[in-house]
Amino acid sequence: MNQEFSPVLPANHPLRTEDSAQSTAQSALIKGYRGEVPDRRPVWFMRQAGRSLPEYRKLREGTTMLDSCLIPEMASEITLQPVRRHDVDAAIFFSDIVIPLKLAGVGVEIQPGVGPVLDAPIRTPQDIANLPEITDEMFEPITEAVKLTVAELGPRPLIGFAGAPYTVAAYMVEGRPSRDHLGPRTMMYNDPESWDRLMSWTAEASGRFLRAQIMAGASAAQLFDSWAGSLSRTNYLDKVMPYSQQALEHIEDLTGDNGVPLIHFGTGTGEILDLMRDTGATVVGVDYRLRLDEANRRLGNTPGPDGRTNVVLQGNIDPALLDADWDVLETHVREVIAQGAKAPGHVLNLGHGVPPTTDPTVLTRLVELIHSIDY
Repeated sequence: MNQEFSPVLPANHPLRTEDSAQSTAQSALIKGYRGEVPDRRPVWFMRQAGRSLPEYRKLREGTTMLDSCLIPEMASEITLQPVRRHDVDAAIFFSDIVIPLKLAGVGVEIQPGVGPVLDAPIRTPQDIANLPEITDEMFEPITEAVKLTVAELGPRPLIGFAGAPYTVAAYMVEGRPSRDHLGPRTMMYNDPESWDRLMSWTAEASGRFLRAQIMAGASAAQLFDSWAGSLSRTNYLDKVMPYSQQALEHIEDLTGDNGVPLIHFGTGTGEILDLMRDTGATVVGVDYRLRLDEANRRLGNTPGPDGRTNVVLQGNIDPALLDADWDVLETHVREVIAQGAKAPGHVLNLGHGVPPTTDPTVLTRLVELIHSIDY
């Protein structure tokens, strides 16, 4: 059973341990990610930890967002809060995609109501040359927080995550969130040498960030390419995909058919789902813009032994409907489940993150509904 998972993982890793009280290998989430039929439908929510929870807001009082990610005890407690409240089938590690930048010494903070803002954008060859070296040692606060969390979760998996190189680079070039990402799209063509060096740096940061979380105990990992939907298919294929693959090379000995499940998710990425899969993902996250049965068709999922062409889908409840009448939300969720049944496997999630105004009791009720629906 557990020996099917990568022998590179530590012997006490939740996917390898013989301690049934800590083993995640037979959890609903891991079985779902492997295309098996678990005891109950697995569900978790992107951004399930954080702004929608009053206990999170109380704990965070007086602490900046990025500082809260780097205090191991606080990051662990925030990660655990939605598991206790909602009975979701996994915890998603509480962190941020710019944490590797912060740990490396790049000036960046999360401005409330804005998002990540850098002290100075990274736009010139000299800016890129001045970027600090990424080392494994700098992730020590992350590994400590993961270990604390895994010890509390028991057989429930922790999902690690990182921002994909393009999304991280887009923040760095723009210096802040952007609606159209003109800066990085200009750089990739106007200064391809600088683009290569910047993307190689972000690939190193993202890859090491993911590996640190997995080796410390995360049982699955998700790569977020939040802004990949701003790219044409050609842009993605030629200027972005190679660097996502470079990032995932850091964990390729931990993933694969029977390794740590790897989810790749982006928003507005319906035209490049197959390319996102081909970076090395075993699960493809689908946002709310595309039906799951259509996503399944575009991915070419067919019965057969080829795990690379038969990927599990994740998603894709529309977050807007969390504020709708219950009967509207329930009907929608049942439709999503019916659409997901066309895929080789399906893990329920939102088609993006939990909005900060969401009533937490709705999420709890939604989990109960999903768990009550038989296969």
